[in-house]
Amino acid sequence: MTQKQWTEVDDFVVELLTPSDRVLDAALADSDAGGLPPINVAPNQGKFLEILAASHRAKRILEIGTLGGYSTIWLARALPNDGRLVTLELETHHAEVARKNIERAGFSSLVEVRVGPAVQTLESLVAASAEPFDFVFIDADKEGYPKYLELALALSRSGTLIVADNVVRDGEVIDPSSADERVRGVRSFLALAASDDRLEGTVVQTVGSKGYDGFGIFLVK
Repeated sequence: MTQKQWTEVDDFVVELLTPSDRVLDAALADSDAGGLPPINVAPNQGKFLEILAASHRAKRILEIGTLGGYSTIWLARALPNDGRLVTLELETHHAEVARKNIERAGFSSLVEVRVGPAVQTLESLVAASAEPFDFVFIDADKEGYPKYLELALALSRSGTLIVADNVVRDGEVIDPSSADERVRGVRSFLALAASDDRLEGTVVQTVGSKGYDGFGIFLVK
C-alpha cells in the first residue's frame, strides 16, 4: 500500500459516508485563509470522534488543542442541547478563527474556547473543582501529552473516555532512541497510560490522507 492508495481510499470513504458539509468546509477554508497549519483531523476521523462521543453519551467534553475548531465542531455535534464543550488553544489567532467557525456552526452556546497554555488552564480547572468530563480529546503538542494525561485524569470520572491523536508518528513510536521530542512525548504518554491502574486502553493504527499514525483510546475505570 502507498500514500496515494491510502488517500484514494479516504476520498472514497468520505464521499460515500461523510459527504461535503458546508459548515465544515467553511471551517477548513477559513482556517487555511487565516494561515493555520493544515493539521486538523481528516473528515472520516472527525466523524469517528463524533460517533465515539455520541455513543458514549457525553454531556461534557474537554478538547486539548483547538486549532481552527474543525474537530471541535465534530465533537459538538455529539452533544445534547444541554451539553458543554471546553476547548483549549494556545494561540490567540487560532482561537479567533475557531470562535468564528464555531459560531457559524451554531455551537457558540455549547462551546467555550479558552486561550493560553493548556497546562495552566487545566490546572485552573482542577483548582476550581470543575465538574468531571465524560470525554477528553487530546490533539496538541506531543511533548505535553504526559502532563495533559495527568491533568485530564484529574478532571475525569469512572467511565470517562480519553482519546489522543497522533500517537504512532509514522511508526517512530517504537524507537526508544528517537531524538524527536514529539516521539519521546508520545512514548512517555503511552508508558504513563500503561502504568496507571485507573486506565485500560489500546492504540489503533490509522492510514489515510493524513499519512500513517494512530489514536490512543483509554477508558477511566
